[in-house]
Amino acid sequence: MVNGMSGAGPITHFDASKFKTHFACEVKGFDPLSVVDRKEARKCDRYSLFAIYAAKQAIEDAAFDLEKEDKDRIGVIFAAGIGGIKTFEDEVMGYERTKDTIGPKFSPFFIPKMIADIAAGHISMLYGFRGPNFATVSACASSTNAIADAFNYIRLGKANVIVTGGAEAAVSPSGVGGFNSMNALSTRNDSPETASRPFSASRDGFVIGEGSACLVLEEMEHALARGAKIYAEIAGTGLSADAYHLTASHPEGLGAKLAMRNALEDAGMKPEDIDYINVHGTSTPVGDVSEVKAIQEVFGEQAYKLNISSTKSMTGHLLGAAGAIEALACVMAIKEGIIPPTINHEEGDDDPGIDYNLNFTFNKAQKREVRAALSNTFGFGGHNSCAIVKKFVQ
Repeated sequence: MVNGMSGAGPITHFDASKFKTHFACEVKGFDPLSVVDRKEARKCDRYSLFAIYAAKQAIEDAAFDLEKEDKDRIGVIFAAGIGGIKTFEDEVMGYERTKDTIGPKFSPFFIPKMIADIAAGHISMLYGFRGPNFATVSACASSTNAIADAFNYIRLGKANVIVTGGAEAAVSPSGVGGFNSMNALSTRNDSPETASRPFSASRDGFVIGEGSACLVLEEMEHALARGAKIYAEIAGTGLSADAYHLTASHPEGLGAKLAMRNALEDAGMKPEDIDYINVHGTSTPVGDVSEVKAIQEVFGEQAYKLNISSTKSMTGHLLGAAGAIEALACVMAIKEGIIPPTINHEEGDDDPGIDYNLNFTFNKAQKREVRAALSNTFGFGGHNSCAIVKKFVQ
């Protein structure tokens, strides 16, 4: 992200030559057997394998002595916007091919591989975590909702630790075809790496991505008592609904404004306390403009002192995993004192509906002390979810 490198390239998971979009941000070189053994891999959709892989990294980085931890007090809340769509595809297409010869034939793993909650189940079983365990599903807001739920369960005293995040693996014929039919995806097939261009006039849709990100949330006293490595503090979260349209955001950003204000109120913070916003910024014509309007109304003059960036310009849109990877971008911005850019904006490619006096951190990372950062995620159905992370001061 800091280097401003796009992960977009030609789709390799299937032949996309007859689709309107031929590219995506695929996870490259992923070996399922680096996650689980061959027998277990057969029981997991790609999205679950991503989730397990990210959770292993996060739990290892958290450096728990799991022999000393009360596993009844460690939970897993993990999101997916869609879940095992490729498993669903494969099984239904397999049935269609064979129904007239051998009749209905489905894998016994079909349902447990497909369902959106199963990644959370896999992680809990792998480590024996018996605390709160479920999935959140709110389209592209899913993993920010997971973070919000994890945060609140810990605040309520229901757990000491919650492993949270999101995973998605929807670079498949039905995933790409479905979004193509809505004209939601960029079709810049001649230049995939420049296709995601949030806040530019020439933007023509988002770039679908896949992957997973995971955070370990821990009650502060519990973390301090064991000498945990603390990257940042979750300060507050905010949720809302647009109550407006099946897929489009409210043109004036009403739900986005409410979610951001709710997050600030929950954190006990003011607009001037925020230094960076990792925006939803999907590179869609309506969504980008409405989010900018919402930020200007909520933050007022502070909006012009913020750094704003859309890391989707590099990662693509990870749907149900977007909130987790973007929350991590906020955490690392705080830790490293550097704002990742919004890439692919070209001189003269300005949208008259966007105020370019705002600092969109175009094309190059910027060094800055970040006291607190806000992550915005908005999903189909009008779901809005925001999380604020801040520098931890003991």
